Amino acid sequence: MKTLRKKSSGRSKPDLKVFDLKELQDIIARAGCRPLSETDRAKLFETVETLAWMQQELAAKNISLARLRSLFGLSNSEKQGNLFGPADSGDTTSKPPSDDDEKPEAKPQPKPKPKGHGRNAAAAYKGAEHIEVPHESLKPGDPCPTCPENYKGKVYPMGKPRTLVRVVGQAPLPATIYELQRLRCNLCGKIFTAKPPPGIGNEKYDATAASMIALFKYGSGMPFNRLRRLEGNLGIPLPAATQWKIVHEAAEKVAPVHDELIRQAAQGRLLHNDDTSMKVLALRKRIEKEQASGQARSKRTGIFLTSIVSELEDRHRIALFFTGRNHAGENMAVLLARRAADLQPPIQMCDGLDRNQPGRDFETVLANCLVHGRRKFVELLGSFPKECRHVIEVLGNVYMHEAATKEQGMSDEERLRYHQEHSRPLLDDLKTWMEEQTEQKLVEPNSSLGGAIAYMTKRWDRLTLFLHKPGSPLDNNIAERALKKAILHRRNSLFYKTENGAWVGDVFMSLIHTAELARANPFDYLTALLRHADDARRNPDQWMPWNYAATLADRNPSGSAGSA
Repeated sequence: MKTLRKKSSGRSKPDLKVFDLKELQDIIARAGCRPLSETDRAKLFETVETLAWMQQELAAKNISLARLRSLFGLSNSEKQGNLFGPADSGDTTSKPPSDDDEKPEAKPQPKPKPKGHGRNAAAAYKGAEHIEVPHESLKPGDPCPTCPENYKGKVYPMGKPRTLVRVVGQAPLPATIYELQRLRCNLCGKIFTAKPPPGIGNEKYDATAASMIALFKYGSGMPFNRLRRLEGNLGIPLPAATQWKIVHEAAEKVAPVHDELIRQAAQGRLLHNDDTSMKVLALRKRIEKEQASGQARSKRTGIFLTSIVSELEDRHRIALFFTGRNHAGENMAVLLARRAADLQPPIQMCDGLDRNQPGRDFETVLANCLVHGRRKFVELLGSFPKECRHVIEVLGNVYMHEAATKEQGMSDEERLRYHQEHSRPLLDDLKTWMEEQTEQKLVEPNSSLGGAIAYMTKRWDRLTLFLHKPGSPLDNNIAERALKKAILHRRNSLFYKTENGAWVGDVFMSLIHTAELARANPFDYLTALLRHADDARRNPDQWMPWNYAATLADRNPSGSAGSA
């Protein structure tokens, strides 16, 4: 029996269970011949509790079939093509539904084959080593060996060589043992030891080792113990405690650059924020102790991991992660406290929860996520197909217009005018239609569809801020994608042990994801920071993912980002 832990709703909800029918049948069979054990009683209680909650929610009409499926991990894609089928997903015109609407059953269309052959070109291997291989017997200017004797053809270099990509396997952290010869004088006893090869220091773990461990742990979600087993199978001992010591020391070295990321992010023109839950064992114990002793500062018992993605005036993006008791709005307030006083309030994109807002002390131009409003209609598509389809298709057309602005590379002002011309009429009609549903009693206000409509109409100005202010986004997808990095870590490593461990994770996740947003190589970036830690501490603004390569070129004209 598998436990699915979900966010709590307003109504008290147990940890939902995925039932193993054979297991329940065995428990019932054992109950007929002997008293149930504590384990069997607990499983039956959990089963009954889950079924009772489901019956209660369904009776109150507070949950849709789509939402119920998602709670049990059976959610489907929200793409319009998957909701309506490929034949209907391309419909670019949408009108309010009526009872007279009857469409013939659409026949599924074959999916077009993707362009290309599915292989990666040699240019895609940006991190590969390039080795030039000259011809074994010819050089430019030599006579052609196959031409007839009465011709005098000469070979010349072609503009593009033939490429051969060779991928080999090795340990993620390979080890090299240098056996330094030692010589001893038989008379005076003095020992002479060979010097290591140039560039080889005395440290056991190179900066690249710290970068790779950090990428595995905080960039790809691989726990220390899993990497320990992998390295051990390849004959290279790498204890989990050693891995932690390496990344902890590395985090302290790169901390000044992380702090500079926070400072620059606070000056951003656009801020996305969202949060999810996270386990920190030491913090959980302290909260439970405070609650038990009655010394708790508040009734809040949650531990949050917040992602904030800031877009600067020069279009560079910074991703930040914060783990602790503060929710997304409080972390946003801490960030805005470092904002320059002479700057205009930034645009803030988040979902409709009040806890995402920074409070009264800091002013932002608030925008809400259009995808969150759309999702409520996706969940109700099975119960109200005509009404929900109308809303989804209208929003689909709006996103088609947004895609057109990106394809054409429009400026913020051009994008605003384009949406005002093409998207505003659609959304004005949609708002009128939703208001008519409730005013004319076509939809019960207390129903699930009425709630979805109320969510949209209540936040209409925030959901459509992109029709009024240049540079306003349609959704908060970029912050939610950033959270997936933390969720991947949570699914694999399950928790942080201490608040210090959570801080190390926040530092590396911020640096790694910011490098990804800047299309920089995170491994090369972390390695450069660690190898130039003193310079990065003195001039952290010169060691951002988008300018560190130029800084390296100035410091070491003959070097590179990966080898400097």
